[in-house]
Amino acid sequence: MTLRIKPGSKLLMIGDSVTDAERARPVGEGLFGATGKGYVTLVDAQLSVAYPGHGIRVVNMGSSGNQVRHLLERWKNDVIAQKPDWLSIMIGINDVWRQFDIPRQPEQHVLPKEYEAGLDALVKQTKAKVTGLVLMTPFFIESNTADAMRVRMDEYGAIVKKVAKRHGAIAVDTQAAFNRVLEHMHSAAIAWDRIHPNHIGHQILARAFLDAVGFDPAGK
Repeated sequence: MTLRIKPGSKLLMIGDSVTDAERARPVGEGLFGATGKGYVTLVDAQLSVAYPGHGIRVVNMGSSGNQVRHLLERWKNDVIAQKPDWLSIMIGINDVWRQFDIPRQPEQHVLPKEYEAGLDALVKQTKAKVTGLVLMTPFFIESNTADAMRVRMDEYGAIVKKVAKRHGAIAVDTQAAFNRVLEHMHSAAIAWDRIHPNHIGHQILARAFLDAVGFDPAGK
């Protein structure tokens, strides 16, 4: 499969703290770790090594704590104004997590209906303005599929796939990517809180994204 991101393209990746990973402000692009310490930087590095002549720009616009509500608020400035050619969205972890870590504050909970409507609105605003759109599912690094938060996260992952199919976007099943590794490794070896990945977890995310866009480490 040929890399779908063409030479000279600008790839913008947006999401919550997993995407943010201490990226620079206001725009996560440039020198001195500007793209952060996570999967966005790994994607940038691997694209640059495999396809050095492509000159693909990678921009990190993740923001810690974000839910789909926050993306809707900052979309015009942080996505549309940046004029990306390719866009990757990974949102939903906090939409689910707040239902479990602050259960008595329902105003902080983004339930499935609102989540789907919000994600759908983001895609509608953007799809005609970009060449490629990637929707990455939220995840919970927990091998027990009966765990309550894992069950809920899987529900939101299914919503992402549904929205992607509806709009002809590329869907990346990050949970499936983690599940493969969880068959051999405990979640503690990938993320201390089962959410924020270490270097192994971020590489899992980077590889899942790259596989979905036709990446070849040989640059073919």
